[in-house]
Amino acid sequence: MKKTKEVMIVAGEASADLHGSNLVRAIKRLDPTIGFYGIGGKQMEEAGVKILIPASDMAVVGLTEVFFKLPRIAKANRTLKNLLKNSPPDLLVPIDYPGFNIHLAGHAKRYKVPVLYYISPQVWAWRTGRIKKIAKRVDRMAVILPFEERFYRERGVDVDYVGHPLLDSIPQHLDKDEMTRKMGLENAYPVLGLLPGSRNEEIGNHLPVMIKAVEILSSQYPRLRGLLPIAPTIPTELVESFLKQSSAEISISQSSIYHTLTACDLALVASGTATVETAILGVPMILVYRASTITFWVGKRVLKVPFLGLVNLVAGEQVIPELIQDDLTPDRLAHEALEILEGGQKRENMIEKLGMVKERLGRGGASERTAKIAIEMLNLC
Repeated sequence: MKKTKEVMIVAGEASADLHGSNLVRAIKRLDPTIGFYGIGGKQMEEAGVKILIPASDMAVVGLTEVFFKLPRIAKANRTLKNLLKNSPPDLLVPIDYPGFNIHLAGHAKRYKVPVLYYISPQVWAWRTGRIKKIAKRVDRMAVILPFEERFYRERGVDVDYVGHPLLDSIPQHLDKDEMTRKMGLENAYPVLGLLPGSRNEEIGNHLPVMIKAVEILSSQYPRLRGLLPIAPTIPTELVESFLKQSSAEISISQSSIYHTLTACDLALVASGTATVETAILGVPMILVYRASTITFWVGKRVLKVPFLGLVNLVAGEQVIPELIQDDLTPDRLAHEALEILEGGQKRENMIEKLGMVKERLGRGGASERTAKIAIEMLNLC
């Protein structure tokens, strides 16, 4: 009897869980018999992945924060390493999460398990020394940013540019007026989206500053409303603990992040996947980011790119403001927001350039293209 093919898939963060779930569904459409297990969240579980370790055990921010989760991360590494050795899958699919996944790919190479790395570690931004390990340990790489293909190919990696998977996740033709009516915001202006991040540490670092900035803006905009969609990895109680201390009109959004953003005139967004989602929807934004002092100090010395935000990196210029570390204050955030809300041509230019960024991210179909590569590799087993 022919052995059922099995794929180990590893997604250590909320965005990777989304992309992993879409990839699993795309592979299953091509071959429903393939089995999946590994690290992931609710969305991957719903797609049919047997979750051995929840992604919430793995998600960390910065260098100091990782210390507290080291025991769980080490246990997860041992668990997957033992499986690769004693019951090897037919394919390993690591998704981003480089510190863990590049190491895991080394184990896979040792036990002759082929590796398809989906969503490139951002070694072009920092720690370029990792590229040598990737070239030795990864059989194929599927990248989602247009400039990554050439970067990896020039360094000896078998790479395919598949486009950005968020283009398939975000509904097309969302209408601002319709979303405004559905959410009861007809008399509100401006509507501000608050996206402080998908990890507890990011909420603590970003949300208090966002709330104080909204309070400042409320003195000039009495009809201002703030909307806060919560990532599935964040406890509602944590967000509520900050909101209840404020008099500003900020509410937790019960709508999806995409519907919420569509209703917004401006978004305050923590650096990460949410900035790309906001760009694809064409919503003006301000990028914010604050980490521990040690994380920021180290990051500032190793980063090799002119911007932190992927939106600006893809554009090749500063399209959206970046308020990082000490620059992230309520007064500065409120000032930048006012400039965009009242900027007229500045606001229109930002929207136009966000449209250009969306075009550069590809045509959609990233999950399907990557699924075909996975099937091709499985057929060679």
